[in-house]
Amino acid sequence: MQQEQPKQYRFYDGVMALFITTLLLSNLLSSAKIIDLGISIGNFAFVFDAGTLIFPISYIFGDILTEVYGYKRARRVIWMGFLASALMAFFVWLAGILPGESFWLSLDGQNAYQTILGGITGLVVASLSAYWVGSFSNSYVLAKMKIATKGKWLWSRTIGSTLVGQGIDTLTFIGIATLLGVFPPEIFASLIITNYILKVGIEVIMTPFTIQIVGWLKRAENEDVYDYDTAFNPFKMSV
Repeated sequence: MQQEQPKQYRFYDGVMALFITTLLLSNLLSSAKIIDLGISIGNFAFVFDAGTLIFPISYIFGDILTEVYGYKRARRVIWMGFLASALMAFFVWLAGILPGESFWLSLDGQNAYQTILGGITGLVVASLSAYWVGSFSNSYVLAKMKIATKGKWLWSRTIGSTLVGQGIDTLTFIGIATLLGVFPPEIFASLIITNYILKVGIEVIMTPFTIQIVGWLKRAENEDVYDYDTAFNPFKMSV
């Protein structure tokens, strides 16, 4: 018997590339800067790591992948993002421990490198742990909600899955990063609350655009997967 060929998609690889790009940029920015807008409510300061500016976009791409292509194909992309982040962390660490050129060292290059990128290895440990549990939680919740709602009310799935996924992600990421010394304990609560509000807020603001992109992709790919018989084991790589 002739084996059925897997379906080919026109835009799946592009969505995956954008997903991984936003993930890597968020790790880099989180290590580079903590932003303080000078806004506070009582003793609560509105501060957040710079990666928060772009990280929620990776969740939007995660929503798009699960909604259009299904949990199994989203699972593959999540793992690709995981491996890409680990690879970036390794080479940032390797470059940091290799000897620097004398003129570059005279400009305090090594200290500048360590100040900006030195925390990225510990940061990626926190980020990978948070990303793994958060992304799979987000994808699982969205896939299950799609079945429960019979494909209606996409806005409820994108926002509902984000509330769960980003909550788990934020607690895990800030908690581990603080324990590893990347973030000072004094701003632990502020970082968690501010990051969560911003991440969910960006998702809510982007919801109309997400709905438009999902609708366009479904038509362009002639695909709209429902995960009725899907094995949601995150370690199972088959499609």
